Amino acid sequence: MNEPKSLNITITKQSVSLIPELRFKEFDGEWKKKKLSDLTKINQGLQIAISERFTEPFAGSQFYITNEVLRAGSAKKYFIKNAPKSVLCVEDDILMTRTGNTGQVVTGVKGAFHNNFFKIKLDSLLDKWFMYYFLTDYKTQHSILKLAGTSTIPDLNHGDFYRLKINLPQLPEQQKIATFLTAIDRKLQQLNTKKTLLEHYKKGVMQQLFSQKLRFKDDDGKDYGDWEEQKLGDISSNISYGMNAAATTYDGQNKYLRITDIDEFSNGLNVDKLTSPNGLLEVKFRVKEGDILFARTGASVGKSYLYRLPDGILYFAGFLIRFHIKEALPAFVYLQTQTSKYNKWVKIMSMRSGQPGINAEEYKTFKILLPCKEEQQKIANYLSAIDSKIETITQQIDKTQAFKKGLLQGMFV
Repeated sequence: MNEPKSLNITITKQSVSLIPELRFKEFDGEWKKKKLSDLTKINQGLQIAISERFTEPFAGSQFYITNEVLRAGSAKKYFIKNAPKSVLCVEDDILMTRTGNTGQVVTGVKGAFHNNFFKIKLDSLLDKWFMYYFLTDYKTQHSILKLAGTSTIPDLNHGDFYRLKINLPQLPEQQKIATFLTAIDRKLQQLNTKKTLLEHYKKGVMQQLFSQKLRFKDDDGKDYGDWEEQKLGDISSNISYGMNAAATTYDGQNKYLRITDIDEFSNGLNVDKLTSPNGLLEVKFRVKEGDILFARTGASVGKSYLYRLPDGILYFAGFLIRFHIKEALPAFVYLQTQTSKYNKWVKIMSMRSGQPGINAEEYKTFKILLPCKEEQQKIANYLSAIDSKIETITQQIDKTQAFKKGLLQGMFV
């Protein structure tokens, strides 16, 4: 990632003194260790009964800030009336959860906050955004969670919060650090927005393509023929269950694919925690090009994985079912397992009295619409190009987050 032109940092020698490793050149001298009890005051929120909450705003009502605000995609919104002034906040205030998901920091919201939150009032010597980055830093988060306790529901009380200590430079240095980190967060927000838009675009294009509202033409500009309905079992061979072996330390060559090794977002192989199978490495359990694997039980039933040559030598576990695609383009078949139609089929087919599941015979019945192979290839190539763009942005996000983490470690004492 290219660093902003305004960055003018010196690298200082690490010592036991309160001097950061990375520092803007115009600042010097040691930071001061302060207690949060000397710099902040906190208010706890208000618990309102469900019967006194409203789902629509009205004159004189306040937005009720609950833990649902922190959940991505949550549509739940509540409003209350006659909230005392002590539990009201504006966009510039900092809130922090004290119980449940303890330590999450919220700003930019206006309303009355729930009892699960603290509102943190800052001394004039403390910059808001410097405090925000201090609270969200992993070292502070570790201290908060430690103070909150190890019970089923962690709870941070007023006294524990005030026990936290902060190393503090003068206000101008706080502001410069905060401004720089805010610029990086804006970059991250832009990248995440771009990624989300591309994901929505891909989803919309897939709906158009697989409903045949959007069609490709051949190289002469002519329409391709009608699509034909096939069952997954009819276009597959070598349908089989995986090996019953425990996972062991990765041997550097033979990878093991279990349900948990299929990435939740990309559905590719998760390479962060590779393992090897602790059992006889039989050829029949080795995944090969053209294979699609399906999760057959549990909460992840229906999850699919398409083998790609860069994934290397791979053996699959017993809670997965292998279908080797022989009468269609594997990438095209795999794409149909990422559609809403497939998800609905999985939900219906997996219904059990106990744990949800779909066996091989049931997977065989899944119906797939197939155009000619030329059109299959064009569709797969088009969607793959979108995936490549999403992956590029994902890598940029990862690099920017790593850059930010390094700065937080170096710029804070």
